[in-house]
Amino acid sequence: MSTQQTPSTPSPSTAERPTRITVLAWVNALEGVALAVGGIYLLIMGLLGNLESTQQAETVGITLVALGAIPLIAARGLLLLRSWSRGPALITQIMALPVAWTLLRSQGALIPTGIVLAVVAVTGLVLVLNPATTQDLGIRRGPRTTPDA
Repeated sequence: MSTQQTPSTPSPSTAERPTRITVLAWVNALEGVALAVGGIYLLIMGLLGNLESTQQAETVGITLVALGAIPLIAARGLLLLRSWSRGPALITQIMALPVAWTLLRSQGALIPTGIVLAVVAVTGLVLVLNPATTQDLGIRRGPRTTPDA
């Protein structure tokens, strides 16, 4: 009896994930959790009637929970090295910048929150726009070439 050896090529999920992709996934996960927690807080406060406009609080709460799903899904895709996850990760960082700017222009405890959000968003943008990230996720750049048959 002979044993056949098959070459073992690691699948993207078991391959060594670059640190920048892991950090980018955690940045997206952090943003997703923050959005979901904020949404749940607004939902609870709206249901308890502790806010001026309960209907608006509930609507914004549901919206924040739904928006929190986008970076969480992107984080999972990044951890699995899926090429599609770069788009939602990029959109999340771009959407965070105007929010950070608004918080920076406010007063009180919102200013440090805006600083943290700006740092996180810029870090995420640098990581997601890094050409090595594009390569690690298997995204080809430039015109597609087909081999001559």
